[in-house]
Amino acid sequence: DPDEVPLKTPVVRTHPDTGRKATAEVIAVDYEANLALIRPIEADSDFLNDRRALKLADSPEPGDLLHVWQIEDNGTSVSTPVVLTRAEVTGYFVDNAYFLTYEANGTLQYHGGSFTLPVLKGDRLAGMLLSYSSKEQVSNILPANIIQHFLKEQSDGDYNGFPTLGIAFSQTLDEQFRKYLGLNGHKGGIYVSKVIDESSAGKSGIKEGDVILEIGGHPIDARGNYDDPAFGKLSMSHLVRGKPFVGDELPFKILRKGKEKNVGVKLERRSPDEHLVDPYMFDRGPNFLILGGLVFQELTRPYLKLYGDSWKSRAPIKLLLADSQPEKFEKDGSKKVVFLTRVIPTPATLGYERVNSVIVTKVNGQKINEIADFSNALASPTEGIHKIEFDDFPGIIYVDADLAEQINSCLLYTSDAADD
Repeated sequence: DPDEVPLKTPVVRTHPDTGRKATAEVIAVDYEANLALIRPIEADSDFLNDRRALKLADSPEPGDLLHVWQIEDNGTSVSTPVVLTRAEVTGYFVDNAYFLTYEANGTLQYHGGSFTLPVLKGDRLAGMLLSYSSKEQVSNILPANIIQHFLKEQSDGDYNGFPTLGIAFSQTLDEQFRKYLGLNGHKGGIYVSKVIDESSAGKSGIKEGDVILEIGGHPIDARGNYDDPAFGKLSMSHLVRGKPFVGDELPFKILRKGKEKNVGVKLERRSPDEHLVDPYMFDRGPNFLILGGLVFQELTRPYLKLYGDSWKSRAPIKLLLADSQPEKFEKDGSKKVVFLTRVIPTPATLGYERVNSVIVTKVNGQKINEIADFSNALASPTEGIHKIEFDDFPGIIYVDADLAEQINSCLLYTSDAADD
């Protein structure tokens, strides 16, 4: 989340010719688009004075020759030609964040010392290299228009990121399904299977069961694609994330109960901390609380990924359910999922050593919607005892309030001593 980034974070950059270094600060960062904007901390720095700024290229087309620039260890520049073959909408760096990506063919040899590889069309920047497969000889490139969107969004100093729609949809390829939806007179359309209440779509009136026929005047086919004039079939998500900005209104044509309807969708963006389960976390840690050795925290996607490559089948089922179906928890008022993640053996946790991965529902009779509620509820023990309720076994546990406070003080002292 750009709002969580300490903008004065120092970043060291090295001059390619001389090896000279300069400290820079982060102006804006977007983890979903895998982009950041930095500048030298010293306002009068001459670090880049002998460099020529590149202008952004107009959208290239399939068959265009591009060049990937690299720097060898001795400072010599190397240019490798690749041919742009196609474009598609794929994920860059963060789960479920999809953007336009160029695909180019050509042998690319890695030269030591290169960390970021610009891709040029003529003397203009066409994009930045995301990845390269030596086996397939295919390069994936972050396009210049995504970079331009990022820079324009940041130009007023208030970076809002890329818009999100907030729906799940199903294709309408089955003829019986199309007949059921009343699509007999339409060529395309996709079925809205889920709408997030606080999303752009939800706030603008898009409902589950609607069929999206057009976005921004572009017909949407039965697979969820539209016809791009340069690249042919592209996912409709590019019409939402790649072109308009947060705050823009995008016209939708939908089919609802057999009748066409025009809906203006005001585009917004849900930041990671607005999700029930934070989809990613950078530059900050999870919110947690320790009570006498019981460790509680808010559920995040990075935590689930600690279960390994097969986390979607190995992580606890209740936690996976919260991640995949957050609306079931949000309708109950939950802002976050607070759960017991581990138990440190202490006199206050005797008998609870094997309890873990259970979701907290109440503490001292107060409903827990986020970790702050937990902290507030601890101010009201009953006869010196904290009562903690869960959605699963063991159901309820009790903790001596005075003993827990003493142990917390010991744990805090031990942590401080370790830091020293």
